[in-house]
Amino acid sequence: MAEPEEPKTQTPTPDTFEVVEAEQRTGARHKGVYLLPNLFTTGALFAGFYAIVAAMNGLFENAAVGIIVAGILDGLDGGVARLTNTQSKFGAEYDSLSDCVAFGVAPGLVAYSWGLSELGKFGWMAAFIYVACAALRLARFNVQAESTDKRFFIGLPSPTGAGLVATMVWLGASRGIDGTDVSWLVAFAVAGAGLLMVSSVRYHSFKEFHIGRVPFKVLLGVIVAFAIVFLDPPLVLLTVAVIYVVTGLLLNLWQLRKR
Repeated sequence: MAEPEEPKTQTPTPDTFEVVEAEQRTGARHKGVYLLPNLFTTGALFAGFYAIVAAMNGLFENAAVGIIVAGILDGLDGGVARLTNTQSKFGAEYDSLSDCVAFGVAPGLVAYSWGLSELGKFGWMAAFIYVACAALRLARFNVQAESTDKRFFIGLPSPTGAGLVATMVWLGASRGIDGTDVSWLVAFAVAGAGLLMVSSVRYHSFKEFHIGRVPFKVLLGVIVAFAIVFLDPPLVLLTVAVIYVVTGLLLNLWQLRKR
C-alpha cells in the first residue's frame, strides 16, 4: 500500500501589482511603497511629460517651465524621504527613471523642437547626445552613490543640465527669438551640457547645508534672492546655471594646475 504523499508547501507569492522589498539588515519583507516621496517623484515625471507635450504644440515657455518645476519636485522628493525616514530601493529606482524622462528626454526634445529641427541630422544628433549623456550620468551616479564624496557631484548634475537647456529656451521664447535663427548656438549648448554631465568635472552638491535653524540674515537673503528671480525668471535662472557650470570648470582647471 502506497504511503500518502505529504502536502507540498508553497511559498506565498506577491500579487501581480504588489511591491515587496526585502531589507538586507534584518531580513524583513515590506509590502507596498511609501506614498509621500513617490508622489513628488510622480509630479516630476508628469512635469517632464507635460514639457514634451507643450513643446510638440509650440508652447516653448510652458515646456521650459515644466522642466523647471520637475527640478523643484525632484529636489523635494529626496528631502521629504529623508525627513520622514521613508527612503526605499523602489523610490530610488523610480526617481532615476523619472529623472531620465524629466531631465534627459524632455530637455532634448524641447531644444530640438525649438531650435535644432532646421539643422537636420546635426540637430537630432546634438539632441541625442544630450539625452544619451543624461541617461549615462544617472546610471553612473547610481553605481557610484555609495563611494563618492557627498559634497561633490562627478559631472554636471542632470537637473542642472536640464535647467541650463530649459532656461535658454525659456529666455529665447520669451524674447520672441526663433530658435532656428540661433540653431548652432543651441546645438553647442545642448551637446556641451550633455558632455559635461558625463565628464569628470566636480561640481559642488551643497548637501552639507541642512534645513533647520538659521540666522535671520540667511532668511533675509533667501527673500532677496526670490525677489531677484521674479524680476526676470528666465534671465536670472539662466545666469545662475551658467555661473554654476563655469565655476565648476574653473575650479577643476585650478585643481589640475596645482597638481
